[in-house]
Amino acid sequence: MSAGHGDTDEAGMILSPVPVLAVPSPVGRPTPAVRASALRPIVVITLAALALLALSAISLVAGSKATSVSDVASALSGTGDDYLRSVVASRIPRTILGVLVGAALAVAGMLIQGITRNPLGDPGLLGITVGASAAIVTATAFFGFVGGASTVWIALPGALLTVFLVYAIGGRGTGGSVVPLILTGAVVAAVLGAYIQAMTLTRPEVFDSFRHWVIGALSGRGFDTIAAVAPVLIVGFILAAVLASGLNALALGDDVATALGVRVPLVRGGGILAAALLSAAATAAVGPIAFVGLAVPHIVRSLVGVDHRWQLPVSVLLGGSLLLFADVIGRVIARPEELMVGVVTAIVGAPFLLVAVRRGWVAR
Repeated sequence: MSAGHGDTDEAGMILSPVPVLAVPSPVGRPTPAVRASALRPIVVITLAALALLALSAISLVAGSKATSVSDVASALSGTGDDYLRSVVASRIPRTILGVLVGAALAVAGMLIQGITRNPLGDPGLLGITVGASAAIVTATAFFGFVGGASTVWIALPGALLTVFLVYAIGGRGTGGSVVPLILTGAVVAAVLGAYIQAMTLTRPEVFDSFRHWVIGALSGRGFDTIAAVAPVLIVGFILAAVLASGLNALALGDDVATALGVRVPLVRGGGILAAALLSAAATAAVGPIAFVGLAVPHIVRSLVGVDHRWQLPVSVLLGGSLLLFADVIGRVIARPEELMVGVVTAIVGAPFLLVAVRRGWVAR
């Protein structure tokens, strides 16, 4: 017997019920909170990019000599007086270099903190800063180096050689531990620091030349400095982008990362190489700059989370913005003189470190 709703037997039992349209399940459909979380990195990147553009424009206007937007526009169009054109022309490479150096230090700090799982990690952890300083001191003491554009070609090899020495000695920790690497970096930095102090205290000419470089400044650098460090920075940024996914797996622990198919020694070594290239080029270009590599990664993680694929572009934008902001403050706060950007970042960075400790960021 048949019925309109399906076949039945003599007892009236339904044998083959007609399929009923299923109601779509909410499982798998993103909630508004999930959608907002997914959009947050894009919003952060957009705002950070706008902030960087605004600060770049301000950097062309602000300086120890007060200039207006119309003055800068006239100088850029070639209609201003010669002195004004020279002032604005000197600010263009200074602004570009500030963006590159800030971005490089921020990404290097992100890489070092991710690899070592040390919230206090920065480029100085691997002896990069002190290695560049030792090279400058040695060149001044024994070869009569007095500064200039060739500073890059002296500081950069010194920084890279120091990193390779640290990694060769402490990079093969037991069970993949990074503790030997950190301790080796501290020891090498202490030894080179003692060497620098001895040379600067016993040789006045070394001290006079070294003290201008060791503070860190963007002033006096031109396009020749940018051209010297740009290839190294490009390689470092590309390597950091390639390793971003591997760093996410590395954050779960070496065993989990290995189980996921990640070659842990390759990712760790590549990350250290990228951090070394970025921070060494930045230090060689403008001298040691404190706190950018330490502070920016904490800010970035608070904005976009722990995914290194999002941390990388935000670190580039915020690192450049922070260094440009510090440089602009240094230009206008003591007119007609200037404060070197290394001094300003130290003044701004020290309170940030205290806040980070107070709020428990370092403990986490």
